[in-house]
Amino acid sequence: MVRRLALTMLLALGAYLALGEPMRAQDKYPSRPIKIIVPTPAGGPVDVVARLVAQYLSTVIGQSAVVENRPGAGNTIGSREAARADPDGYTLYYSSVSGLVLAPMLQQNAGYVATDFAPIAAIATSSIVLVVNPAFPARSVKELVDYAKANPGKVNFSSGGIGVLPHLIGELFKSRAAIDIVHVPYKGGGPSIQDVVAGNIHMTFEGTSVLLPLIEAGRLRALAVTSAQRNAALPEVPTMIESGFPGLATSSWTGLLGPAALPAPIVEKLNAAINAGLKSSPELKDGLGKLRAETLGGTPQDFANLIKTEVARWEPIVKGLNLKLD
Repeated sequence: MVRRLALTMLLALGAYLALGEPMRAQDKYPSRPIKIIVPTPAGGPVDVVARLVAQYLSTVIGQSAVVENRPGAGNTIGSREAARADPDGYTLYYSSVSGLVLAPMLQQNAGYVATDFAPIAAIATSSIVLVVNPAFPARSVKELVDYAKANPGKVNFSSGGIGVLPHLIGELFKSRAAIDIVHVPYKGGGPSIQDVVAGNIHMTFEGTSVLLPLIEAGRLRALAVTSAQRNAALPEVPTMIESGFPGLATSSWTGLLGPAALPAPIVEKLNAAINAGLKSSPELKDGLGKLRAETLGGTPQDFANLIKTEVARWEPIVKGLNLKLD
């Protein structure tokens, strides 16, 4: 009887220690460097903000946070890798509506959906701007539409890949304006923008965070912003609503996530750090301000609700455009 009781107590102690180990590991988190997978190339809009977040986290969590770019296949390569990572908090995911929401809608073999991730914190949102090369003969959306109708199939627009937000906005614009323009996908927003600047591409839709310096330098001409209101950094540029296309009102946001089974204590710790930085950190708050991005923040549930809203919004649009990519 004594031996049986001793064995029972030993097994109970072992179970207690086994259950306690994950909690102790989470209490010590992070104890080694963190990798943040970004599913786009270096230099693009998502990557630029991700590096601000990584730099900030490195100063407050006691370990370095390093961005690892894993671009390709319309954001799906890096996104799929992040979704399948161990949910230990040492592999995180920084993405936008393009990689998180749109890519799995458009690509049947994406290998993940939005619910494969645990939202940690929404970071920032920014306007999308319709820009053209300065040599392009259009100074307004109306002039662009008129030119495209007079030259069917001869106007092209670029994006950072098939299925990303600029691609979807371009396709939606093409449909609503009833024009024949040709999509040219690139492996990221950076190369896409560079070819518009070089004059190899006529137009693109991209975020103010990367376009504004080029617009201010006269290397790109802004025709409209997709936000509901005019952008304070571009007060003379009308909205797409003002230009006759209310259905194109949208913005681009980015946020930090982890694999779906990421423990709540880790989510909460990272969320608290991000919210503190968005309120007062020069590295993060001021850095986003310089990019003309509006900070978001909030709880993980706030971010989850934002994602659900985007899924509900884009599903009928994607279906209506009949866009399915394999």
